[in-house]
Amino acid sequence: MIKYLNNIPWFFFLTENVLIVLGVLAWGNYLLHRPARRMFDYTRYQWRICIVTTLLNTLVTFAGYWLWKHAYIRIHETLSWRVLTDALVLFLVMDLLMYVFHYLIHQTFLYRLLHRLHHEAIDPVPIDLFVLHPLETLSFGTLWLLVLLPFNMNLYGILIYLIINVVFGMTGHLGIEPLPENMRRWPVLKYLGTSTFHHDHHRQEHYNYGFYTSIWDRLFGTLKR
Repeated sequence: MIKYLNNIPWFFFLTENVLIVLGVLAWGNYLLHRPARRMFDYTRYQWRICIVTTLLNTLVTFAGYWLWKHAYIRIHETLSWRVLTDALVLFLVMDLLMYVFHYLIHQTFLYRLLHRLHHEAIDPVPIDLFVLHPLETLSFGTLWLLVLLPFNMNLYGILIYLIINVVFGMTGHLGIEPLPENMRRWPVLKYLGTSTFHHDHHRQEHYNYGFYTSIWDRLFGTLKR
């Protein structure tokens, strides 16, 4: 598969990111049990920022492609146990690094500079996943590319991680909890960053800094009880 990726035009990456946005909004709309026509029922302000975020995510994606083409990022496609282990490593490493980055933003001048825009949503809706300051979008994208640089990662492990990233991002800004309360207490699920977990962060900003899990909040005492 990798051999077919050598000459991808730039608009492929734009199309990919536009489809991700539309997929998040459509899926979120479905889970919220809203009529299909309300999928685009957001303010012009939200749409403007969403469009900028999508263009910047396209830039980050293209930058990752350029780094791969010039052998700075190494990817292999061997079908082995590395598919799952690489996905798990990316999941945990990115969760920790984004926790640290997120915590530092809230504790420094960076909150007013970068992150306050995202926290204008007290009760977030799916489009708020893409309502970010441009510098914050680029910071997260840069962090992602830096994680890839030292390793030779499995292509399919990366794809699994990226799908998981979108799923968690969408559910975290859903505004409702799709999982029943008793299910959220299951041994593994209780450590995941559910919709309620991230919604609580939007309402009480000094808690629940994790993205995919509550592990780091539990370890460092920032979990909302």
